[in-house]
Amino acid sequence: MTRHLLSLSDLGRDGLLAMLDSADHFKSVRGTDKHAKPLTGKSIALVFEKASTRTRLSLEVAVAELGGNPIALTSSAIQLGRGEPISDTSRVLSRMVHGVTFRTFGHDRLESMAEHSSVPVLNALSDSGHPMQLLADLQTVCGVRKQLDGLQFVWVGDGNNMANSWIEAAGLLQLDLRLACPEGYDPDPKQVSLAKERGGKISILRDPKEACREADVISTDVFASMGQEEEAAQRLAAFAGTQVNQVLVDVASPEVMVLHCLPAHRGEEISAEVIDGPRSFVWDQAEARLHTAKAALAWALEDDG
Repeated sequence: MTRHLLSLSDLGRDGLLAMLDSADHFKSVRGTDKHAKPLTGKSIALVFEKASTRTRLSLEVAVAELGGNPIALTSSAIQLGRGEPISDTSRVLSRMVHGVTFRTFGHDRLESMAEHSSVPVLNALSDSGHPMQLLADLQTVCGVRKQLDGLQFVWVGDGNNMANSWIEAAGLLQLDLRLACPEGYDPDPKQVSLAKERGGKISILRDPKEACREADVISTDVFASMGQEEEAAQRLAAFAGTQVNQVLVDVASPEVMVLHCLPAHRGEEISAEVIDGPRSFVWDQAEARLHTAKAALAWALEDDG
C-alpha cells in the first residue's frame, strides 16, 4: 500500500508520536555508523512550484544521508511550469523514481499528484497545510521541554497553512492551542471543528497579549505568504498590533519558546529583539527540518521494495 503524507492526519496520533521518536533517533545517530540508509538505491523527486530554502535543503540532505539520490525539480525547469497536467507529470515520475515530495499552491494540486502516483507523495507545503514543518516544530519543543502535554501553545498572526497544521496537530495530540488572528484572517473553520472533535482545546482570540499570557510556546509566520504579495500592504495594516515582540514574551511563561518557520521579516510579524533573543528557538527549529524529513521519508518508503 502506497503511503502518502499529505497531512498530519495521515499519521494519526500514534504515528505522529512515533515519527517524532524516529526523528530524535536520526538526530542522535547523525554522522555515525548507526545511521540507517533505507533509501539506498532509491531516487526521490523533489518538485518545487514555490521557492524554498529550508525545505529544499533539508530534503536534499535528508535523501542523501539516507543513502538515496535526490532530484530537485523546479516548475520553471520542467513541463509542469508550461501547463503539463499534474496527472501526467505524476504518472511519469512514478515510472522513474521511488518517491515524490511536492511543494505547491492549492491543496488540490497535491491531491492530484498523489491520486495519480504509484509511489509515495509527501506534502512539502501547500496552501492548506505544512505538515513537515509542524513535525520540526513539535520535535523542537519536545527537545527542550521534554513534553507536549500540559503546555500552552499560541499562534500569533494569519490563519494560514501553518496555523491549520498547528490546529491539526493540536487535535491529534489533544493540545491546548490559542490563536490570535485579526478579524477576517481566521484559520479554516473545518480544521478547527475537526480538532475540537478529536479532543484539542482550540480558542481564537483577537488580542495577542491575552493569547500569550502564560504561554509556553509562541509561534508566528509572515503576514503575507508566497502568492499573497499583492495583498502585502493591506495585510500589514490588518495585522498591526500582532507582532511577536518583547511585550508578548514578557507576559508569557519565563521559559517560553518562540518559534518562526522562516523566512522572517524582522520588524513586521516579529521583532529583531525577540527572534535574535534568548527565548528564540528558530535555529533549532530550522535544523529539526532535516531530522524530521528523514523520519518522514523513511516512514513513507518503509514498505517500498
